[in-house]
This record gives sequence, structure tokens and C-alpha cells, in this order.
Amino acid sequence: MTQQSPMDLALSLAQEAASRGEAPVGAVVMEGATILAAERNRMKALNDPTAHAEMLAIRTALANRGTGRLDGCDLYVTLEPCAMCAGAIAHVRLRRVYFAAEDPKAGAVENGIRLFEQPTCHHRPEVIGGLGASRSEAMLRDFFKALRGDSG
Repeated sequence: MTQQSPMDLALSLAQEAASRGEAPVGAVVMEGATILAAERNRMKALNDPTAHAEMLAIRTALANRGTGRLDGCDLYVTLEPCAMCAGAIAHVRLRRVYFAAEDPKAGAVENGIRLFEQPTCHHRPEVIGGLGASRSEAMLRDFFKALRGDSG
């Protein structure tokens, strides 16, 4: 049996978030082949607007690693990080960020403020977008369509 890829795990967490009424976003932090954290959006469940999948995964990974940094670690997330999450990514010094779907409205990596390209950004991870994009985009589209009550 083959092990699920980190992005596949993030996508399954996104699906779990959607099934619980949360925006379908999942995030996984890896240190080499070790999963340090696997989280999904829980903003509604925790009544916390900062409970994005990335923020929860970063917090869990820091606790599991026992350090204040995640240098040498990679983040896999199903949606382009927002400004809050991109700021946290820079602060913990993640090595690499893989994201699935772009977020033209709230994304801050390849859209919007492009945080990592700003001269004031003290750490710039390598960014690889589009991994699992079609699955993530379909999940997001279906979730928000159902939320609006669109039938077709």
C-alpha cells in the first residue's frame, strides 16, 4: 500500500473541512518524510478567524518540533495562503510552500500583496503552485456554490 502524498492528505483534510461546514482548506507540514502536522480549517468550530489550516498546522508543527522555527520544513496547502498565513510562513522560516489552487481574491503569495516579494519580507520560501489545483478548485467551487444555494 502506497503512502498518501502530503498534498493528497491536505486535500482529504480540505474535504473533511467542507463536510463540517468549513471552507475546504487543508494543510500539512513535513520535515523530510515525517508529518509534523496535518490540519484543516476550523474557524467556525473554534470561533476563531485565525484558525486557518495553515496557522493550525504551523502551531502544531512548532509544538511537535519543540522549536520556534520550521526551517528545513515544507508546507503543503490546498489554497494559496492569505496575508496572515504568508506572514506566519515567513516568521517560522518554512523552506518551501506547495499550494494547490490560486486565490485571486485573498491570496498573498502569487496574487494580492505578494508578501514574499516585498523588500520588507525577511524570509522568502520557495513557492510551488498548482499541485493538485484542479481537485482543490472543484472542492472550493462546489462548497461556495452550495453555500450560496446555487442549483446549477
